[in-house]
Amino acid sequence: MIVDRMQGDAAEEESSVDIHGLNEPEDSDVMIPPFRLYDLRNSTAAKDYDLVVIGGGSGGLACAKEAVSYGKKVAVLDFVTPSPQGTTWGLGGTCVNVGCIPKKLMHQAALLGEALHDAKEFGWEIPDPSTLKINWTRLVEAVQNHVKSVNWVTRVELRDKKVEYINGHGHFADPNTVIATLKNGTEKVLKTDHVLIACGGRPSFPEVPGAKEYCITSDDIFSLEKPPGKTLVVGAGYIGLECAGFLKGMGFDATVMVRSVVLRGFDQQMAGLVTEEMTERGVKFLHKCVPVSFEKLNSGRILAKWRNTVDNSEFSGEFDTVLIATGRRALTKELKATNAGIDLDNNSLKVIAKLEQTNVPNVFAVGDVLQGRPELTPVAVQAGKLLAARLYGKSNNQMDYTNVATTVFTPIEYGCVGYSEEAAIQNYGEDNLEIYHAFYKPLEFFIPQRSPARCYLKVICLRKAPRTIVGMHFIGPHAGEVIQGYAAAVKCGMTFDQLENTVGIHPTVSEEFTRMVITKRSGLDPTPQSCCS
Repeated sequence: MIVDRMQGDAAEEESSVDIHGLNEPEDSDVMIPPFRLYDLRNSTAAKDYDLVVIGGGSGGLACAKEAVSYGKKVAVLDFVTPSPQGTTWGLGGTCVNVGCIPKKLMHQAALLGEALHDAKEFGWEIPDPSTLKINWTRLVEAVQNHVKSVNWVTRVELRDKKVEYINGHGHFADPNTVIATLKNGTEKVLKTDHVLIACGGRPSFPEVPGAKEYCITSDDIFSLEKPPGKTLVVGAGYIGLECAGFLKGMGFDATVMVRSVVLRGFDQQMAGLVTEEMTERGVKFLHKCVPVSFEKLNSGRILAKWRNTVDNSEFSGEFDTVLIATGRRALTKELKATNAGIDLDNNSLKVIAKLEQTNVPNVFAVGDVLQGRPELTPVAVQAGKLLAARLYGKSNNQMDYTNVATTVFTPIEYGCVGYSEEAAIQNYGEDNLEIYHAFYKPLEFFIPQRSPARCYLKVICLRKAPRTIVGMHFIGPHAGEVIQGYAAAVKCGMTFDQLENTVGIHPTVSEEFTRMVITKRSGLDPTPQSCCS
């Protein structure tokens, strides 16, 4: 059953979907039955399994492993349909194979290249950094070797925990029957008490000529056999920016096409600073533009044509690689979810669920396939573990989707937790908020004379004492490491009174949060005067 719900702007860019909704979204207007364990535990139908998990990603695997710890019989189905360019991968889902892990490794490779330039200023006698270049083939081989090692460990762990792994594509026949289509085309019928939908999503393509035929996505970039060369990235969400960032850091020409705004769903002041930093580093941005067509030339390059949405002027350019990062689609069509009567959102086709339970009482969902939930690996893992504990371990602990921290691994990283400034104003009213902010200069930037122009942080809190913090934002080195600790504090209800009474560790970039005294309301200059006072 497809359920129509009101939606905002179309999910055309990677971050245009509310995947980074760091606070609890409003409840769906669809009536979903409460969590009913008695319906599930008293089932007397013949079964092969207690739980069948469709999808071998982080959330599904976490739930499966937790379920077997309670003595349940569990099967995990996982099958990767090749990308339009023929790329496929092993067990472990998006994060391990074509997401967080290879992305962070390539980001690290770019940072190391940057560090080589700094090293000379710190006294290291090295060749002229401008003559150094990345060996793309060697990098891809190293990244893929690590990914394959994780694939192997994951399979061994499932075997050791006695989780049955089926390398087959799963779809519903009915709420208690899952059909697994194996590699050789044969089908295996699985009868089960419970089903967990954890099939995630895959990149979507714009409906323009040549997109699927000639362009790649994040499914392909991390195993690309030849150097990408001059690259056009279509889409300005976090995936598009991260890919453009590490490609430029490795010395490749990178251009980002922006349909509407950069990093939709994130704090737009911070997004603007990230854009400025990337521009200064040489990444080009085509603002307010959409692709028109892609054509393969005899030279092997791709002729891209695009249109400016403001004045309808048209442009073209040749690129070695075009990477599409215009959003992701849930794999519910392939799942045949409607065979089980599962309610799906009319626009995103994602699963509508309350506390991970769908409108079909024995069918659950976790991860990227869920409507209105953050598309983040740790979220899926936590939700999967808690779900299994509720189903089989008599636990009552629910997944809390509020104040989930995240980081965008652009050349200068951006980490955040809680409300963006725009969302906080909408939720609390501008007069009820106090926003502390500051620019800062990391100590490591002084000797190589790196620009700190976009090293910036802000804390959004309620104006009324004790000034409860509702959002924290940080741009600078190691943003993920910095924001993770503060996320735990925000989760515990940290106030600005407590933050300003915290003694920082000196000299670190994280201590800058404990030194903040200037509010936006004051109009005072937030530029630092000294590093030690």
